[in-house]
Amino acid sequence: MPVGTQATVKAQTVESLKETGARLLLANTYHLLLRPGAEVFKKFGGIHRFMNWEGPILTDSGGFQIFSLRHSREMNEAGASFKSYIDGKTFLLSPESSIAMQQTIGSDIMMVLDQCIPATAAHAHAQAAMELTHRWAVRALSAHGDAPAALFGIVQGGCQHDLRKASAEFLRLLPFNGLAIGGLAVGETHAERYDLTEWVTEHLPANLPRYLMGVGTPIDLLESVHRGVDMFDCIIPTQLAQRGIAFTSHGRLQLRRTVHKFVEEPVDARCDCRCCREYSRAYMHHLIKSDEVLGWHLLGIHNLAFYHRLMREMRMQILHGDFASYYQQMRGELKRADEENPTRPPKKNKTTQPSRLGDYELHRSVQGFYSIRQISSGEIMHSVSAPSEEANKLYIEQSALAARLIEAGNNAGELVIWDVGLGAATNAMAALYCFERCFGLCG
Repeated sequence: MPVGTQATVKAQTVESLKETGARLLLANTYHLLLRPGAEVFKKFGGIHRFMNWEGPILTDSGGFQIFSLRHSREMNEAGASFKSYIDGKTFLLSPESSIAMQQTIGSDIMMVLDQCIPATAAHAHAQAAMELTHRWAVRALSAHGDAPAALFGIVQGGCQHDLRKASAEFLRLLPFNGLAIGGLAVGETHAERYDLTEWVTEHLPANLPRYLMGVGTPIDLLESVHRGVDMFDCIIPTQLAQRGIAFTSHGRLQLRRTVHKFVEEPVDARCDCRCCREYSRAYMHHLIKSDEVLGWHLLGIHNLAFYHRLMREMRMQILHGDFASYYQQMRGELKRADEENPTRPPKKNKTTQPSRLGDYELHRSVQGFYSIRQISSGEIMHSVSAPSEEANKLYIEQSALAARLIEAGNNAGELVIWDVGLGAATNAMAALYCFERCFGLCG
C-alpha cells in the first residue's frame, strides 16, 4: 500500500498511482482527524470522493503517531489525550472515537487503536501495553458493530516472544477480518524483525490476511512474504525517491551521483514505467540535483512500480508453487547496490596505521574495545563501556530517536540534533546508523 497519510501520496496523483499498479492506499486517522477534520469528510461523503480515489483505502488508527508524541500526550485506559500540532487543541482518541472517525473517513479497512512502544521496551512495559491493546481491541469491535468495512486487530508485545504469541492467540479468537503485526520497524535490528515476524505468523490463522505495518525495503518484503505476510505499507518508495534513490534491477541507484550526469539510458532498462520509458538518467540526475518536484514525482512512480512488480512476481510464484527458488534468487538481487558504478573504490592492501597522534593514542580495554586516551592527562574517553554501546544506550535509546525520525519523515519534517563534545564523533555516528536502520539504508 502506498502511504497517503494525509489523503495524498506525496508527489503523486491518483492517475500516476494507478499507473504504478496501486490498488489499495493507506491513510492515517490521526492526521486526518486534525486536518481537514471530520466535518470535511461528512460534507464530501468520505475520503474517496474527497481525494478522487475509486479504489479501497485502509486507515491506520493513529497509534504509532500518538506513540511518537512523547512530550505532548497522555495514555490511559480511556485512550490517548494529545495536543494538535496544528493549533494546540486537545483531543482524546479512544478505541470508540478512532472507529467513529474511520467510519466518517469512509475507509474500507479499519485498524483498531493500539499502544505502540519502543522495540527495546522491558518485558513488563511490553506486557502492559499489549494487555491495554487487547482491551482496546475488544472495545473497537463493539464500536464497529456490523459496519460493512473490514476491521483488523493488531498484534503487539515488543520483542518478547512469549508476549507476541499470547497476543496472536488472544486476537485470533476475536471476529476480526484480518490481523496486523504492529510495533516493528521502531528500532529493532533486521534479524530481530524477521525472527519476530516468523514467530507471530506461526500463531495467526491461515485464512485471514496478515499485515506487517510500516515495512519496508524490497528485501524486507521478500523476507516477510517468505515468513507468511500478505500486506505491507511503507513511505520508503516515495521518501527515498525525494532523495534521488531508485530501486532497480541493477541494484539501488543514487541518482544524485555525478556518474549519472551524461547517461542517456533510462533508470532501469527492464522497467516499463513512465519514468523509464520517457526520461534518461541524465535528466533524472538533473531534476534531483535541482530539487525539482518533477524528479521526486517520476522517481516515486518508478519506485512504486518496482514495489508492485515485486509483489506481483511473488504472488505469481506462490500460485505456481515455486516461491522457494524465487526467494533464493531474489535475496541476493534485492540487496545489491549500484554494481555498475560502485560507491567505494576497490580495497587496497591494508597499511599499518599509527596508534598515536599528537597528545592522543588508542587505548585497548580489557574487554577488547578501543577508546581514545589523552597522553598528557591519562584520561580515557568511554573507559567503561564500548563507545558505540554507550552512544546507543545514552543517546539513541533514551531519546527514542528511531521513533522521532520516523515521525519526522511521515510529516516531511526535519529533526535537528545538537551534540556538544563529539567524543570522536561516536554519538553522531550512532545517530546516522539509527537513521539508516529506520529508512532501510543499511543491510
